[in-house]
Amino acid sequence: MAGSGTFAEIIDGDVFKYYAHGKWNKSSSGKSVPIINPTTRKTHFKVQACTQEEVNRAIESAKTAQKSWAKTPLWKRAELLHKAAAILKEHKAPIAECLVKEIAKPAKDAVTEVVRSGDLVSYCAEEGVRILGEGKFLVSDSFPGNERTKYCLTSKIPLGVVLAIPPFNYPVNLAVSKIAPALIAGNSIVLKPPTQGAVAALHMVHCFHLAGFPGDLISCVTGKGSEVGDFLTMHPGVNCISFTGGDTGIAISKKASMIPLQMELGGKDACIVLEDADLDLAAANIVKGGFSYSGQRCTAVKVALVMESVADTLVKKINDKVAKLTVGPPEKDCDITAVVTESSANFIEGLVMDAKQKGATFCQEYKREGNLIWPLLLDNVRPDMRIAWEEPFGPVLPVIRINSVEEGIHHCNASNFGLQGCVFTKDINKAMLISDAMETGTVQINSAPARGPDHFPFQGLKDSGIGSQGITNSINMMTKIKTTVINLPAPSYTMG
Repeated sequence: MAGSGTFAEIIDGDVFKYYAHGKWNKSSSGKSVPIINPTTRKTHFKVQACTQEEVNRAIESAKTAQKSWAKTPLWKRAELLHKAAAILKEHKAPIAECLVKEIAKPAKDAVTEVVRSGDLVSYCAEEGVRILGEGKFLVSDSFPGNERTKYCLTSKIPLGVVLAIPPFNYPVNLAVSKIAPALIAGNSIVLKPPTQGAVAALHMVHCFHLAGFPGDLISCVTGKGSEVGDFLTMHPGVNCISFTGGDTGIAISKKASMIPLQMELGGKDACIVLEDADLDLAAANIVKGGFSYSGQRCTAVKVALVMESVADTLVKKINDKVAKLTVGPPEKDCDITAVVTESSANFIEGLVMDAKQKGATFCQEYKREGNLIWPLLLDNVRPDMRIAWEEPFGPVLPVIRINSVEEGIHHCNASNFGLQGCVFTKDINKAMLISDAMETGTVQINSAPARGPDHFPFQGLKDSGIGSQGITNSINMMTKIKTTVINLPAPSYTMG
C-alpha cells in the first residue's frame, strides 16, 4: 500500500513529506496541496507545500553535496544506481498504485512504467561508465601550421545542480530519465514533481534513499508551481534544467539564466497514410498511438493525414477497433480512463465542439462523464478547425483527408510542433523521402510514434523542445568538456 510498510516514513498523518538533506520533512508552511483522483474527482492524497526558503536550502545543500559526489569513483556511482533500480522494481506495486490513483493510469501500464524505470536506471549506470570512462587525446600537428608541441586531453565533467521537472503522465519514468543521467555524471538533483504524480515520485525517491545515496545529493520538493516554480527555475544555484511538459517550458526558457536546457514540450504528431499502406497495420497503430492512456502522451498520434482513395476503408477499420476499446476505471485496466483534470476535459470538449460546429463527421457520439471522455474519431476534419492544430491530450483523433503526399507533408510542417511523425507505406524509398521532408525530431516508418526504447535519441523541433533526450544524449547534455593542454618545449613525434 502507498505510504505504508517500507514507505511509512514518507507520510505524516495524511500528508506526504518532502525529501531533502537525506531525510523526510514536513514544511514549515503548515500547508498542503491536494491531489485529486481523476476518476472520483475527490482528494486522494496530499503533499507538502514547500516554502521558497526550504527550496533555497535544498539547492544550497545540493551544491555542497555535488562537490563530494563528483569525487566519488564512477564505478561506485554506477553501483548505487543499480541498487536503486533493484529496489524500485522490488516495490513496483505500491508505486503503481499511486499512478492509478493520481493520474488514472491503467493498473497494468502503471506497473510497466515502474519496471521500465528500473531498467532505465540500470542501463544508464552501465552506459555512464562507458561514456564517462573515456576521453580524447589530440595532438597539435593535425591542424595546419602547427608542429607536435601540444598534447590535448579532454574529459567530461558534471555541470553541478540539475533541476528536474517531469510531467504528470510519466511522473516516475520521466523523472528517472533525468535523475539517473545526472547522478552517473556526477551532478546533484533537485526534483520538482508534477502535482498529479507527486506521490508516485516521492515513493520513487525513497527507493534512491534506501539505496544509500549521500544526503543532500537528491532533493524532492513539492508545492504549487505558482509559488515555487519561478523561484526554482530562476535560482542562481541551478546549473541545468531538464523539463518535460507544455507551454510552461517556453516561459522557463525565457526566464532561465545562461545554463543548459533540455526540454520536451509536446507535439501534434502526424500520421501520413499512403495508398499502398498495409491498412490493417496502419489502423492498429493509429488506434494504439491515438488512444493508449486516453491519448495523454506527447507521442500520441494527434492527427491522421490519409490519402482520399483509402480513407473510407481505413476509417472503417479504425472505427471497428475503437468500438472494442474498454472505457472505465484504471483499476480494471480499461483502455480509456479519466483524463487527469477537469480543466483538461473542458479543453478537450472545447476542441470537439468547435469541430462539430464547423462540420466534422462524428464517427461516435460524443460522450463525457466528469473527467471520463469516451474515445472519439472525427472524420473529414478541415484545417480551419482547432482540432487540426491544437494538442487535445485526450482520446480524440481527427482524420484529415489529403489528395497528395505533398499536402500531408505541408500540413505536418505547418504545425508549430515538431516532435514525432509517422508514415505508412510499403515503398521504403517513398518513406525515406517523406521522413526527410517532415520537420519533426523523429519519424517512425510503419509504426506509431513512441519515445522508447529509452536509449534511443528523443528530441523535438520548433515548439516541441530544445536539445535531445535518450540515455546517452542526456548523460552528454548533463556534462561539459574539460580540456587540459600539455605544452612541450620542442616538437615530439612518436618513434621519431
